[in-house]
Amino acid sequence: MKQLKTPLVVLNFKTYIEATGKNAVRLGEICSDVSRDAGITIIAVPQSSDIRPVVETGVPVFAQHIDGASAGSGTGHVLAEAVRDAGAIGTLINHSERRLTLAEIDAAIRAARRTDIATIVCSNNIATTKAAAALKPDFVAIEPPELIGTGIPVSTADPEIVSGAVDAALGIDPDVPVLCGAGISKGEDMTAALELGAKGVLLASGIVRAPDPKAALMDLVSEI
Repeated sequence: MKQLKTPLVVLNFKTYIEATGKNAVRLGEICSDVSRDAGITIIAVPQSSDIRPVVETGVPVFAQHIDGASAGSGTGHVLAEAVRDAGAIGTLINHSERRLTLAEIDAAIRAARRTDIATIVCSNNIATTKAAAALKPDFVAIEPPELIGTGIPVSTADPEIVSGAVDAALGIDPDVPVLCGAGISKGEDMTAALELGAKGVLLASGIVRAPDPKAALMDLVSEI
């Protein structure tokens, strides 16, 4: 697995039309350019069908999801091997829009390990952060679902959940860093997240759907 330097910016393309097909490639190029200019690691997270072309822009790419399934008769599943072979170096697991059971999270992490790709397990509160950290993913991302897509950053709306998640993960496994998501879109949001102990941010619409995604991304990393 490629070692990821923190702080991280993880940009989830979701299924927004602004980040599909040719638009996904354009957004990947923006991520690559801003990463190079700002000297910060930016990870693009496109739909599975766009992984390979986004990889070709030079930006590190994660999948939006993998299943714990092995190769065989598993119609509709997303294999870890498939996203790795498409060029992804990691994956999100258990995003609030793609919830899994604890057993499924564990299976997905194991699948990622067998294919040597990194994992970011999303959690919605401190209790699930503890449970996720115990499974030893590479990162846990705390994202209260009620703030996702609102433009209200969790780092200011509920700073205690960020610092609490950081403390909870450290108490379980000090080698599992925490990322902060939900409502993050501006430089001040990222600065606040880092000050609360997060090692980076996970975001989507604030950049993907911005009138000028490159300017928005530059603003996000401007205070680091």
